[in-house]
Amino acid sequence: MTQKASKLVIVTEKLLLKKIAKIIDEAGATGYTVVDAGGKGSRNVRSSGQPSVGDTYSNVKFEVLTPNRDMAVKIADEVAAQFFDDYSGISYVCDVMEVLHAHSF
Repeated sequence: MTQKASKLVIVTEKLLLKKIAKIIDEAGATGYTVVDAGGKGSRNVRSSGQPSVGDTYSNVKFEVLTPNRDMAVKIADEVAAQFFDDYSGISYVCDVMEVLHAHSF
């Protein structure tokens, strides 16, 4: 059985990991995946003063499958409102055509 979903992707500074995870949980998402991330964006310097590209990953990427776009946007809006004025980050939503082999999300 397959189902449609929305995927929210948030890339931001690693020091926000626990705070963003809490927002995702409180919004009712059933889970997320987090991986270390690196790269370069419009903000070349981290809030820590470290360059955006270095030997260690100072960013994380969250991927959150949500049952609808509204939940994804709600999470993204809350993260942006709380953190993106002071920390680098980006979020975007993708339509997922089919979720395969999902027990529940």
